[in-house]
Amino acid sequence: MSERPAARPPEWIRARKLRLSDLHEVKGVMRRHRLHTVCEEARCPNRGECFANGTATFLLLGDVCTRACGFCDIATGRPGPVDPAEPARVRDAAEAMGLEFVVLTSVDRDDLPDGGAAHFAATIRALRTLTPAPGVEVLTPDFQGRFDSLRVVVDARPHVFNHNVETVPRLYPTVRRGARLDRSLGLLSAAKVLEPSLTTKSGLMLGLGERDGEVRELLQALRGADVDIVTIGQYLRPSRENLPVVEYVPPETFERHREFGERLGFRHVFSGPFVRSSYRAEEALRAASSPA
Repeated sequence: MSERPAARPPEWIRARKLRLSDLHEVKGVMRRHRLHTVCEEARCPNRGECFANGTATFLLLGDVCTRACGFCDIATGRPGPVDPAEPARVRDAAEAMGLEFVVLTSVDRDDLPDGGAAHFAATIRALRTLTPAPGVEVLTPDFQGRFDSLRVVVDARPHVFNHNVETVPRLYPTVRRGARLDRSLGLLSAAKVLEPSLTTKSGLMLGLGERDGEVRELLQALRGADVDIVTIGQYLRPSRENLPVVEYVPPETFERHREFGERLGFRHVFSGPFVRSSYRAEEALRAASSPA
């Protein structure tokens, strides 16, 4: 089936420029410690800003994913073995960069019995040995719904548990193959049950063909799962192999979704064209932790 080319990106999208000079210092630290960042692997449009501020989201468990989501530019295939030294290297890199807040995410590792949960936990524990210890957010895969894997991560005491639903359920067959909304909502809800003081978070993208009513229903479902923070951003096609942009959603639509989410009772809603799940993660946690 031939695809219809998307309209030319509007001014609010074209205005964001990536300054390569901002990337070098943090990229150098990552290379020295043989680490990956999702900022680079997924070609995040905010990576220049985040790297310039000395922050990054560490991509654990390699740079090859067992799934092939239509929106993601990370390579799909058979991942290599788990590197037991990676948690220590993440700790050393965080110390070298002077990070006060660290975000940990990973490729999907459906090949592992626990989906990589023990590796997340080991990395959290390694970061806690630093003085002062940084805050930690984890952005996990769905662990194929394994409750025991979730418990391993939550017991390691991250400050934020994040798992993205990405899009409305109607679009899952093309956007998020291999995932199920009910499984993701169950994971988020169970994290809160396991540790009621844990801040939970999820994110979704606009511009893939969703309807406003579907977005509102998804936000209601996330609030029903007791999620504290939600992020809403514009999908930007990372390569020609990925799904095309169906629509560049105007800023006023993001604002309407933000207002609707806040009326639902989320502690904070980050909504805008360049919002990404891990963007300004420490700021999101601060906002959610402030008195209502």
